[in-house]
Amino acid sequence: MTSEDEQRNPGRYVLFDVDGTLVDAVDNQRRVWATWAGRHGLDAADVYRVALRTRPLETFAAVAPHLDRAECLAALHELEDEDVRTGAYAAFDGASQLLNALPPGAWALVTSNYEHRVRGRFARTGLPVPRVVVDAAAVEEGKPSPLPYLTAAERLGARPEDCLVVEDAPSGVEAGLRAGMTVWGVNSATAPAGVHRHFTSLREAAPEILTAAGVPAPGL
Repeated sequence: MTSEDEQRNPGRYVLFDVDGTLVDAVDNQRRVWATWAGRHGLDAADVYRVALRTRPLETFAAVAPHLDRAECLAALHELEDEDVRTGAYAAFDGASQLLNALPPGAWALVTSNYEHRVRGRFARTGLPVPRVVVDAAAVEEGKPSPLPYLTAAERLGARPEDCLVVEDAPSGVEAGLRAGMTVWGVNSATAPAGVHRHFTSLREAAPEILTAAGVPAPGL
């Protein structure tokens, strides 16, 4: 990280990834994809590796080009919706305090999931939902394309250079960087390539995120 990177001020808008950043749903995602893969005789580990970096339709095209994508998506949606209703998962430590401290209109969610599912998980974990949610249905290209983050900035009325992206995954980090935004990595032992700052946990990052957004940290 260069001194120039350290001096960057991302401004008052914060764009959060969801799964792996705010909500701990890794086991749930792996379980859902393993069930889907098993139904089609595919290797669950191979499928999940692709699913981590692509949207579902792109995953189906890569791992099962012989299958009907619409039928695959419908089956996956059923599995994921059932997981929202019955699966066990939690918000990462500090997420609730952080999101509730940010001013309305100053933050957004940018996810490769779907908004109704995010809302279901947030309702179960007690997290607030912002006005702007950019989901898989909102854009033609998913991460690592910059389009999801650029769409969120546009909806917030923010310039890309005034946005701070908070991510856990390399594809999301790449998307934020390609969008011309400041990107901080969280919830990983090592820093994803390219991040301007890295924190091993969301709780560690929370006071710094609030400071960057111009908000006093509420004892996080």
